Amino acid sequence: MQRQAAARRNAREGVLFCLFVGPNLLLLAIFSYWPLIQNAYLSFTEWDMIAPEKRFVGLENWITVLSSSRFWQIALNSLVFTVGSVGMTLVLGLSLAMLLNQKLRGRDAARTVLFTPTVLSGAAVAIVWYFIFDPNWGLLRTFLGAFGIPSPRWVVDQHWAMAAVIIVYVWKTAGYAAVIFLAGLQGIPRELYEAARVDGAGAWQRFRNVTIPGLGPISFFLLVTSVLLSFQAFDIINVMTAGGPVIATTTLLYEYYNQAFVGFHAGPAAVYGVVLFALMLLLTVVQLRFIERRVTYS
Repeated sequence: MQRQAAARRNAREGVLFCLFVGPNLLLLAIFSYWPLIQNAYLSFTEWDMIAPEKRFVGLENWITVLSSSRFWQIALNSLVFTVGSVGMTLVLGLSLAMLLNQKLRGRDAARTVLFTPTVLSGAAVAIVWYFIFDPNWGLLRTFLGAFGIPSPRWVVDQHWAMAAVIIVYVWKTAGYAAVIFLAGLQGIPRELYEAARVDGAGAWQRFRNVTIPGLGPISFFLLVTSVLLSFQAFDIINVMTAGGPVIATTTLLYEYYNQAFVGFHAGPAAVYGVVLFALMLLLTVVQLRFIERRVTYS
């Protein structure tokens, strides 16, 4: 009797599990896994996205894309954008969080203002910053000119365009990182700082031996999510530079868009999509494998 009751209970739990999880898995398969499979298949075909027929061309698209200097320049652009934006976001976010963690007047209002750029539309942010960076009559050029300082031609100079895009992206995302870091700082017991101070530890030693280890899980979370989000940056690049000048700010995702919806070359676009997915997956695995082991969870 007990075995039968246990079997019925297990069966009931299995049915409930399927009812709760099944729809989510189905939606995930339809809207995530199946498009990935379709994209991988398209990378081996020639299709203009208009005609119903797709012609199988084997590795032709892969050879064409991977053997071009354009692809490697775009891949380098993506890495530069990711390293620059993620590094600056984390450093600036942590600095702002430590400042807001002090007992300052108006601290709550400052937190709200700091987080506001995160919830703004990326396209709207890019438009405003384009007016600031405009090489002819932008606010930054006018301000620097008042002091006799020549202003770079930011968004139209291929040597400065990437820097301009990174600055805007960091301005939009640093507030989010600061709020997350602030939550982590407030979770570190004050007793640890007091004990370190009693032992004679200076400000830098307390930061290195108490703050950094205490923020380990938060920092790891922000690192992984920031890297993934940086590879998906599109709206700011599209509005400010449209991938230019030349291809100075064209990333893998932006080239995916160009190939698919501007040039209507589904095959090469799919190659960029597969490469982008593989690169994001590889970087995530590397972070999980080599960085998470150094994070202490308490």
